Amino acid sequence: MRRRLALILFVPSVLVLLLLGMALVHTVARANQQDVFLDRLGDASYLVLMARQSLLADDPSLVGGDLERYRQVYGIEAAVVDQAGETWASNGLAVQEVDERLVALAGRRSEPRETLLPWQVDRIVVAEPVFDGGDLVGAVVTASDAEHLSRSIWLTWGMLAAGGLAIVLLAIVIANRTAGWVLRPVEAVDRAMDEIGHGRLEARIPPSTGPPELRQIIARFNNMAGRVEHLMRRQQEFASNASHELRNPLNALMLRVEDLALSTPPQNATEVAHVRAEAVRMAHILDALLLLADDANLDEGAEALDLAEVVTRRVESWRMLAVEQHVELSVPTHDDTWAVANRIVLECAFDAVMDNAVKFSPVGGRLEVEVTTPGDLVEITVRDHGPGVPPEELALLTERFWRSPGHSTVKGSGLGLAIASELLATGGGGLRLELPDDGGFRVRLQVPRGDGIA
Repeated sequence: MRRRLALILFVPSVLVLLLLGMALVHTVARANQQDVFLDRLGDASYLVLMARQSLLADDPSLVGGDLERYRQVYGIEAAVVDQAGETWASNGLAVQEVDERLVALAGRRSEPRETLLPWQVDRIVVAEPVFDGGDLVGAVVTASDAEHLSRSIWLTWGMLAAGGLAIVLLAIVIANRTAGWVLRPVEAVDRAMDEIGHGRLEARIPPSTGPPELRQIIARFNNMAGRVEHLMRRQQEFASNASHELRNPLNALMLRVEDLALSTPPQNATEVAHVRAEAVRMAHILDALLLLADDANLDEGAEALDLAEVVTRRVESWRMLAVEQHVELSVPTHDDTWAVANRIVLECAFDAVMDNAVKFSPVGGRLEVEVTTPGDLVEITVRDHGPGVPPEELALLTERFWRSPGHSTVKGSGLGLAIASELLATGGGGLRLELPDDGGFRVRLQVPRGDGIA
């Protein structure tokens, strides 16, 4: 972004500089040519006086000496022509080859050529008519080499080019510094947002960063970040406190259920199993809430895990809880199911998905659990054959407390898949939800692959 803004600032400046430079080059070249032409015109005006005397006295020697001295001193060829256009006196100039003499014999002074390019200027010709009392009696013509003029133009252009290059370099530096100064608040906002996204809620932007017009935005961002931090802290504290407060009564409830199971008649064993399963599910939800409330330590607990071993152990636990469903487990025979994850996070996410599958699977239905290794990931797939959800509701299932209107009679809080998705995301994994063509629901828990190091 900084480079694009610098180009936006730099290109118009260079275009303006180029236009001004071209105009200045044209002006300087023309000014140099005009100076030389006026100097030669002054010399011609002096020679006109001597040429008039020579023509009136019918004596070429009167002007011939001045023409020769003019050539010796200045190295400029000159000649005088009579009214008929014939050479009257000359210091070596072939006047018949000079077209400007015709202009002077017509009673007009020659004008400078419009040629401004130094490599196109070969010589400078000045022709001045000679009058006697209003009658044209001849003309004076001078022709000087334009090498000095060309060198002068080239030198001027070189100096302008050097100056223009210096200005361009200065413009690059100024544009880059200006772009950096303008975008510094944007870069600071980007860094602060990235830090906040990674859990560093205390990240802020220095209020003096950037131009005054953007400082109000920075102040509002800092205020917003402070409020977000406050709300997140309160949310984490609430989840942590609620989980801890619920842990004790839940443990007491589970002990009472176990005591009740010892004295319950066999015909009520199924109901006791249901109560036990609900208590275990609640314990898993509390564990997940505690993890989300203290997500600062989730990455630190990542380790190399054999997902086949972890899933196999958890499936065996769920076989006892899901007594009314048939759970099938499929894992690869080769040893390539190692992944890098937090064991507690992975087990909580898997339990949340399994709990969701058990709830919506019909009595006697089949639950399919599979561990696969596609690409750089290890996937745990949980498939049920329940009613599923409409396709338009698929993207809403990972939102907290959202429940499908078609499943409002099923017990639940709408937190299971949301918690699983957030837990897996903390370790670089994710949750994919699919609707198989033959019905039911499929959830893929994705975890980054790792080396097989225990």
